[in-house]
Amino acid sequence: MAKVYIRGAGIHAADTIALVNKTGSWRYFRPVHEEKMPPCNNACPAGNNIQGFIKLIREEKPLDAWKLIKETSPFPGVCGRVCPHPCEKECNRGKYDEAMAIHTLERLVADYAISEKVTGKSKAAQKKEKIAIVGSGPAGLSCAYFLARDGYRVTVFEALPEAGGMLRVGIPRYRLPRKILNKEIADIKALGVTFKTNARIKDINELKECDAVFIATGAHISGKLGVPGEDAAAVISGTEFLSQLNLDGKAKIGKNVIVVGGGNTAIDAARSAVRLGSKATIVYRRTRDEMPAVEEEIEAAGKEGIEIVYLAAPTRITTQDSKIKEVEFVRMKLGAPDASGRKRPVPIEGSTFKMKADTVITAIGESSDLSLLSKDFKLAEKGGKAKGMQVFGGGDAVTGAGRVVDAIASGRRAARFIGNVLHGTPVEEKQAKELAKYEEINTAYFPRQAAVRPPELSAAKRVANFSEINRGIPEEKGVKEAKRCFSCGVCRECNNCLYFCPDICVSKKNGTYEFDYDYCKGCGICSHECCAGVIQMVQEAQ
Repeated sequence: MAKVYIRGAGIHAADTIALVNKTGSWRYFRPVHEEKMPPCNNACPAGNNIQGFIKLIREEKPLDAWKLIKETSPFPGVCGRVCPHPCEKECNRGKYDEAMAIHTLERLVADYAISEKVTGKSKAAQKKEKIAIVGSGPAGLSCAYFLARDGYRVTVFEALPEAGGMLRVGIPRYRLPRKILNKEIADIKALGVTFKTNARIKDINELKECDAVFIATGAHISGKLGVPGEDAAAVISGTEFLSQLNLDGKAKIGKNVIVVGGGNTAIDAARSAVRLGSKATIVYRRTRDEMPAVEEEIEAAGKEGIEIVYLAAPTRITTQDSKIKEVEFVRMKLGAPDASGRKRPVPIEGSTFKMKADTVITAIGESSDLSLLSKDFKLAEKGGKAKGMQVFGGGDAVTGAGRVVDAIASGRRAARFIGNVLHGTPVEEKQAKELAKYEEINTAYFPRQAAVRPPELSAAKRVANFSEINRGIPEEKGVKEAKRCFSCGVCRECNNCLYFCPDICVSKKNGTYEFDYDYCKGCGICSHECCAGVIQMVQEAQ
């Protein structure tokens, strides 16, 4: 009796007909196993391997998932809470049923690391160069983290009494609990980074003994309304209000608060005012479509009873006995787009109206204090010479007020540029990989299933204090959510190509799939059955 050989399974028979007929000569197209870029990975400014850490969660390895994120970001706990998750907007699963709950999974692994009391690894400085970082917000801390991992001696100077920058003073506790921020800053300290708080650098020359300086002073200066009466004591900027509240745990405001602005600072200020017992109204000069605040935060403000008045701008703040009596507004209409690409608000003549208020909080844009540098110096991530020093910049100090995740990415890039200048360390560049397309996914292998939704405090409970609203999910729900991931363009090792090949010409060795082109006749079944869109059919050269 002849022996049977199933190619790829490791049994051989010289007299098997399948071995005699090398059907590969029939082929016009050949299958190629080529992984692509998952769109979520591509959309993450921090460069996180999102598909990779979700895979590890699916395999019930949350600690390994946390470690993988820490390779590209020091803040999985922070970003798992406050990042607007642009990755989810690009998730291919969203075209099928609902996008993956990526930020929820990132938070899950960060919380798991805290529950397991896992800390960042300590590492002694190996290089002699000393680097100063001015500002301990997300950009400064990110830069410090990656420089310390590379063995540099890093000192962070912070003007405020505690490290964290805008993460600490600009984001309310109900969105970012301080134990999460403190833990992730502690991981950075464990790398040997020195922190000096209450240490405002007024002139760059104070740091002339350092080999490089990174400026990340954040956007703490609020823009002015430019209307009569805004110098009244009861008119306070959003950054000042949030800073006072986050550092002291209290802030003096009236019972009737008007917040002027439409960004995240305005939303945070209004929601914080409500938690202090005030009635808060947001007034924004454009419509909701142009509002720069995160959509989820706008919706949350509505649930908490905060009214938003659109298409209106303040023209005068009237005071009496040093107190605000009322605020005058003018109705607006939208005209042609301005430099930001949004439609420009234009006042409507004769449309003024008034609103009562005890406190006005302004949140119409923030900028950075760069007075420590000369006015003609152009701050950039790639650096430059200032008074003979190598000076680099990042985060809001370079780009203007923006998202936390962008500041993290900026700090990481700057760390690489600093390493390049000091030691010739190559600056890593994102590889231009083809994006995995939704049309290439075999959705037949994925039952339709809604994304996991973490429980939240009710509106009545949340406005009573500053407790965290989002309660997170347990590990078992995280594993279930992770199994929804298409793993776009990255092999899931489902073995479909191995099982379905009619010519038995697919083999698997150490997690890698190989094609025996002597016998593959290019039928394309392996490509069709590939659930992650990894196998493509390529025309043979003529």
